[in-house]
Order: sequence, then C-alpha cells, then structure tokens
Amino acid sequence: MLMTLLAFAFVIGVLVFVHELGHYLAARRVGVRVLAFSIGFGPRLVGFTRGGTEYKIAAIPLGGFVKMAGETVEDQRSGAPDEFLSKSKWERFQVLIAGPAMNIALAILVLWGVLLQGADIPAYRDMAPVVGAIEADAPARKAGVQVGDRIVRIDDREVETWDDFLITIAGKAKREVQLTIDRGGSPLTLAVTPKALGKYEIGDIGVLPNTHPHIRSVTAGDPADKAGFKTGDVILAINGETVSFARQLSDLISRQKGSEILIRFSRNGEEQEQRVTPVKRSDDLWAIGIGISDQLTHVDPGVFEAFRMSLVQNWEASGLIFRTLAGLFTGETSPKQLMGPVGIASLSGESAEAGIIPLLGLLASISLNLGLLNLLPIPVLDGGHILILLLEGIARRDFSMRVKERMLFAGFVLLMLLMVTVIYNDLTRVQWVENLMFWR
Repeated sequence: MLMTLLAFAFVIGVLVFVHELGHYLAARRVGVRVLAFSIGFGPRLVGFTRGGTEYKIAAIPLGGFVKMAGETVEDQRSGAPDEFLSKSKWERFQVLIAGPAMNIALAILVLWGVLLQGADIPAYRDMAPVVGAIEADAPARKAGVQVGDRIVRIDDREVETWDDFLITIAGKAKREVQLTIDRGGSPLTLAVTPKALGKYEIGDIGVLPNTHPHIRSVTAGDPADKAGFKTGDVILAINGETVSFARQLSDLISRQKGSEILIRFSRNGEEQEQRVTPVKRSDDLWAIGIGISDQLTHVDPGVFEAFRMSLVQNWEASGLIFRTLAGLFTGETSPKQLMGPVGIASLSGESAEAGIIPLLGLLASISLNLGLLNLLPIPVLDGGHILILLLEGIARRDFSMRVKERMLFAGFVLLMLLMVTVIYNDLTRVQWVENLMFWR
C-alpha cells in the first residue's frame, strides 16, 4: 500500500508540476502577472510567496493550477497590461497551449530515456499477424479462423504487425467486427465478436502468434530434470495444445493438477515428446521444475534511434487515444476501458514494484494521455478555452460573459459525467467495493 501511494504521488506530482510549469513559464514570457502556482487543490499544506506569486502544495493531490491576474471576466480587473485578458489572443493562446505541450514533450523525453536503457521485447510484436495457434473455445475458432491465416484488416483498419492487431482489437470487446484474412492467397472476411478480458475489458479473439517459450533453467531433482529436459529446449505443446507464451505453459501445467502431461518440444531443431508428472507447490500451483521465458528480441538503440522510436511510439499511441475517445461516442469502445485516479494509483504501484524503468514508462504514457485530453475542445479544459479564443477570433469580437458561462457550464457537466464514469470503473475493480454493488 505504501509503495502504491508513493508511486502515485510521484507520477501525479510530476505530471501536474510539468503541466502547470508550462502555463507558468508561458505566462511569464508574455508578461502576465502570476498570482499563484499550486500543486493540488484545497487548503495549503506548505508554500511560500516570492515576487508576488504564491507557490504552494495543497491538500488534494488530483491536479493543480496557475492563477493569473485578470484571468477571467469575473476577476477584478484594472486593465493593466500584465493581466491575462489584456493580452492579445495570440499571447493568450501561447499560455493555454503550453501546459498540454509540456506534457506531450515530457512523454517523448521520458520514453526516449527509457528506450536508451535497452529492453527485451516479445519477438512477435513486429511480426506479420499470421495465426500460429487458436485457443480452445476462442471467438476466432467459432468464426472459422484457421492456423496459418494472415490477418489483414479489422473492420476498415489495416494491421501489419501483431502490435497493430492487438492494439486495434483491444478496443472492440463485445462488439462484432469484420475480420479480413488472407488464406492461401485468397481474401476472406469473417464476422467475430471479441470477448472481454480482465478488469479493463480488453478485446481478445484468442489467436496466438507462431512463437514458443524456451526453458532457461531446470531445477535439479524436479520432474523436468528427471525427464531429461535441458536449458534451451523450446516448448511447442502440452497435451496437444499449442503453447505460444510462458503464461500459457504455467496455466496448462496447473490445470492438470498432478496428472501426467505430454510435452512436445524442440531441441536443436528436432521435435521430441516426453511425459512428465507435475508436483504440487501450493493450493493452486503445480510445477515441473523449469524456468521459462518467452521468445524475446533485445533492443539497444543509440541516442538518435531511441529518439526516433520515441516519436514513432508516441505518435502511434496518440492515434490509439483518439480512436478510443471516438469509440466512446460511436459505441465501439467500452467505457470500462477508462481509468481514473484509483486505477492510475494501482498501475503506479504495480509498475514501481517492477522497477524504475516500468514506472517511467507508465509516467510517459499517462503524460501523453493528459496532454492530448487537455487539448480536447471541451470548455473548462485548455482545449476548450482555445476553442473559445478561436471562435472569438472568427467572430472578431469577444463573447459576452453570459455566453462564456453557458459554454463553460456545458463543459463542466460533460467533464463531471466523465469523472463519474472513470471513478465508478475504478471502484468496480476493487474487489470488496464491487461485492457491495448488489446490482452488478
């Protein structure tokens, strides 16, 4: 719990600080007087005042703000040149855009640093999405997908790699999609409805790439050692069921609950079979005494290549974010895929336990989301204020206070509906809270 709270405070603190720093620096650059720079809302915990600006950390750590002189029509204004509304629309635009821009820049820079550390990534991610195996009772099997089919398109979206496929299908849970495949050179379109996996309802049709895990260690005296398994052996199937990932292997072994299993494996390119009986490790865990690892590719880019990869990955992630948001309005994306503060805290804790690099990777991802979401043309958000500026520029006049109040109220209502949705989703992922929800 402490690790989760500290990791959450770190992630939110950095994201809010960078966002508000963008507004602050831009305001100072164009000559706007800044009254307050706050990390958090509510009562002040610590802080100081310098140069007419109050710098503080407040009690509610779910955001922050930069308060500028003459920022809104409700503020007392003297018409002084250092007030926000005394500046030109171009100068106000620079102040508004700076916060989201800083978050996007942070995402690029942090991911750049993460990539520079090098990483072992699943080998299948950049492979063409050719079906290597299909899980039992999977939606793909029921739809008629076969081993060897090359997935070409999901609805109207082309998929060139397994990464493309997994990202695209993830947002399609419980919604029928048209799957275009290439079977022996002939195109074929099949209707399939992805199932929802896990608490975030990730879409999945049960197809697996043509990869297999390998044995990285064998425990002396355990069943695998007695059966003659060696480091480097590639596990192909358990009791005739193809194994593509290490997690599958563990699940299949535990499912047998001590019954003898037939393992098909490859050694130096030669396929062999061996029978082995798992032993009990705990109530739910059975094992044969091997360490297993997925087929991985090591990536160790240089400085410029890592920066290019960061740009590409953030660009692709941006497309996914906008498609997900669009899917919320068209009904293609489940609202349960949205995450709020509790969800972010949970992921922060899990990432921190895995190490600083996974935590920084999460920080980069959330920073990109924050930057792009703040650019949405919804009044109350930075993008909404920018939209109002644009409309005033087109109309060549400032809107009345009454019109702006209505626009901001509409944005506030929409934002509150979104917040209620994500907080509800978060609570349903907490087991003891969900148990109290009798209607679920």
